[in-house]
Amino acid sequence: MNPLLAKLHPYPFERLRALNQYITPNPALKPIGLGIGEPKHATPEFIKQALVDNLKGLASYPATAGEPALREAMVGWLARRYAVKVDAATQVLPVGGSREALFALAQTVIDPTRAGATVVCPNPFYQIYEGAALLAGAQTAFVNSDPARNFAADWDSVSDATWARTQLLYVCSPGNPTGAVMPLAEWERLFELSDRFGFVIASDECYSEIYFRDEAPLGSLEAATALGRTDFRNLIAFTSLSKRSNVPGMRSGFVAGDAALIKPFLLYRTYHGSAMNPVIQQASIAAWHDEAHVALNRDEYRTKFMQVTPLLAEVMSVALPDAGFYLWADVSRFGQNDIAFAQGLLAQYNVAVLPGSLLARESRGANPGTGRIRLALVAPADECLEAAHRIVSYTRTL
Repeated sequence: MNPLLAKLHPYPFERLRALNQYITPNPALKPIGLGIGEPKHATPEFIKQALVDNLKGLASYPATAGEPALREAMVGWLARRYAVKVDAATQVLPVGGSREALFALAQTVIDPTRAGATVVCPNPFYQIYEGAALLAGAQTAFVNSDPARNFAADWDSVSDATWARTQLLYVCSPGNPTGAVMPLAEWERLFELSDRFGFVIASDECYSEIYFRDEAPLGSLEAATALGRTDFRNLIAFTSLSKRSNVPGMRSGFVAGDAALIKPFLLYRTYHGSAMNPVIQQASIAAWHDEAHVALNRDEYRTKFMQVTPLLAEVMSVALPDAGFYLWADVSRFGQNDIAFAQGLLAQYNVAVLPGSLLARESRGANPGTGRIRLALVAPADECLEAAHRIVSYTRTL
């Protein structure tokens, strides 16, 4: 077996299941799950109809690069959303959701024969980043977020020696689990570091269309364009329909950016067999061309967050995030760690949340997820509100 498989950590939900195996949730209360970030809003009917209308596509092998009409739809969306110009032939590729692409890019760009090959990622983080790094033969350097600076990663804590070994940097904006959006100044700093040390930046932007303020979150390609980096040198942006259009089961997204990176990534994907199903391609074209359903989806999340956040803020430290569908709540005031808090909540009130320490690693003497819980407000509004009331009741027993 590949010896690198032994380096992988159990996924957070596997660890949580093991921790909760002897806990019996309160049977008198309906279970409410806020632990997993799986969209639960209804899939738009026009997307489902597009799937049905294009079943004939199952009779054809798809091209890894995707149909020209799909790439044009993606490029058109980027132009409308971010006012950026991307070449449909050389700077964009369809992918099977952002998760598989985030993993695959590391296998493409990492050279494990270079001494000390390193991947840098924020902490807490989406666990795929670490797994991708380890299976590519690299080590991972974690950069803790700073709650005092809207959970911005402390990039200045990374030494020049570490940056010199870095081949890939993962960033997530809007962030999982914090919901923080990176401002232009932070992008400028990372671009300067990339130019100086030569590493690739992988920008995970799958939550970009769920936001609560008037201004949409800044994207990496948008930031690069604003700074005159129109070739998107050493930059790849990842986006997905899963959260935007409530189609997580379609596994559809795309990457866009540096043509010099897209070309070898296409080669890797061709050999890996990562072509998008033709039926999914047609449904994706329909989804990328429509914004009305995205606005309705965003309004539904806004309603839930406006109801739930003030209620929880009465008993714990939690605030409306910049974007995304998570609340990153501080529960350290209750005299128990985040795992014990989550277990007690499940046992007494049958509400499942994710302990923050499971989403992070010990770095610089601290686990930045300790004392926090992640709440995914993906359930229907009435369930989210009911869960918030139960959480409030639970905290008053502590």
